[in-house]
Amino acid sequence: MWEEFPPVSTAEWEAAIRADLKGADYEKKLLWRTDEGIVVRPFYRVEDLPGTTGQARFTGTWQTAVAADIPKEAVRGDLLLEQGATAVQELGYALVESQGKRNTFVFGIGTKYFFEIAKLRAARQLWTRLSSAPMVIWAKTSLADKSLYDPSANLLRCTTEAMSAIFGGCDFLVIESARFPEHLARSLARILREESHFEEVSDPGGGSYYIESLTASIAAESWKVYEAGMEGCNSAIATARVAKEKAVAQRKRTLVGVNNYPDLNEVVPAGASLSATPWRMAVPFEEIRQRVEKSGKRPRVLLLQRGDVKMKMARANFCLNLFGCAGFEVKTAEALEPADLVVLCSSDPEYPPFAQEVCQQTQSPVIVAGNPKDQTELLRAAGVKDFAYLGMDAVKFLSHWQEALS
Repeated sequence: MWEEFPPVSTAEWEAAIRADLKGADYEKKLLWRTDEGIVVRPFYRVEDLPGTTGQARFTGTWQTAVAADIPKEAVRGDLLLEQGATAVQELGYALVESQGKRNTFVFGIGTKYFFEIAKLRAARQLWTRLSSAPMVIWAKTSLADKSLYDPSANLLRCTTEAMSAIFGGCDFLVIESARFPEHLARSLARILREESHFEEVSDPGGGSYYIESLTASIAAESWKVYEAGMEGCNSAIATARVAKEKAVAQRKRTLVGVNNYPDLNEVVPAGASLSATPWRMAVPFEEIRQRVEKSGKRPRVLLLQRGDVKMKMARANFCLNLFGCAGFEVKTAEALEPADLVVLCSSDPEYPPFAQEVCQQTQSPVIVAGNPKDQTELLRAAGVKDFAYLGMDAVKFLSHWQEALS
């Protein structure tokens, strides 16, 4: 049977991919450069399997615990993650702090599914270079990626984080409730154990070309951090934190329910909070939305569509998500209506006459969905006040209009 499926070389795969790209830049389209400085390729093959980097212990068994059970002597890598550290920084600095003597570690688990699996696997591999004592890993779901809004999304994040922790080989799993009932956190662990049978397979990522390669990459980069020591630790973490904040503000990193795909009608109950944590990515968007709620007035945004069907629909959907993240009231229409803010949704060639007409008919500020750079001055001269486009700083943009319309 296997003769019917002749082997395909890596070169043939690459040729097929480049043909499908039709001249588009391979690196820009298909290579992912992560916060850790690791380049992730579109596919991995057996030749990408790394050589032996140290034998890790994977028993396939894990226990559910709570944060109060964490041993006082444990090395708290998770606290670095909660300050904005990358996976590589968290692992490298935690190993430095351990001095090769303290063998109990707490690692935070974020939403980058395969990276978190690989991080724990890399931790065990690196530990074998420092000590023959067994490494004990406590894995704790992170609060840095959680939000006051959309608690159901928090529960989904905790689910994937718990899965990463288990597949990565944790010994103890702590699932932090994040605006969803405590009993759901306990039930989640039971479901993964008793219904999904997650404790029945030892090291399920072992042998995966991608996970093995990623494990080796994280281990190599983390070892560089370890060898450099703690000097510059705070500065390096601060730089990583700023980069994450920028990615969230530009919506290049999605937090569902926060900076994209919001529940337009959700209001956070009075007194709602999350457990104390030094930093959360969602805070800048939450603050804008809470200012809107406290003001008692939801600015009314009219998405005025015209012309090219594909472009007007795409730009209207973009702006619906964008302004919804601030808690604004958003309506789509084909004709001008009373509104606090009018957003023109059309194609670039159609904007100049569209803007000229609408700006003469309304006293409300008018902005354009898109970034037609060659027409910016013309549109501003017609009365357009601003532009909403992919890659802009959404926090600054929404803060400005929340203040302007309050």
